[in-house]
Amino acid sequence: MANEFINELKKWANEIVRSSAAGNFVGMHRAVEMIAKHFVVQPHEVAILVAMPDERFLRFVMPENLQGMGQIPLTSSNSLAVRTVRERRPEMTNHFSGVPHSSVFEAVPISEDKRGVPIQKIMSAPILLDKKVVGVIQISRKGASPSAAGPDFVPQQLRELKNVSDTLAPCIPLCAKETELQGS
Repeated sequence: MANEFINELKKWANEIVRSSAAGNFVGMHRAVEMIAKHFVVQPHEVAILVAMPDERFLRFVMPENLQGMGQIPLTSSNSLAVRTVRERRPEMTNHFSGVPHSSVFEAVPISEDKRGVPIQKIMSAPILLDKKVVGVIQISRKGASPSAAGPDFVPQQLRELKNVSDTLAPCIPLCAKETELQGS
């Protein structure tokens, strides 16, 4: 199952790179759907952040409702995404609500009729391209309580997330360019 999923994701990534070379928009929706299905989470629980070209900020590409919510400075001391960039290693926390972190993005409504829900469990992995961190992918489980959020993440899933980040890496600079254009 995991190999099938990674192979399908690789096909998607190759198509995105080809499509972008032709000048087409690089959308991450299909990848997020595949990733969400594989990790048994909702699409809004898959976050992809890109390092901006100035290498001073991270910006959300997905979920879309967070794209316009600003950037995360790479100097932030309480951001898991920033720590993932700095330490260049994947991390898993099944008690995230008890860890000091910036919860501003959790307060953003998921949709017009659905309020934001706290992140209870999270996995975070750097996205590396040519040994440089170009982004971060995070998979979360949200809910009113840890038990309502679903099962704990396990080490095998963290290894799979690292494979996902490696597979997405060629697409991330393309997303960063588009995100920069959208933000200007």
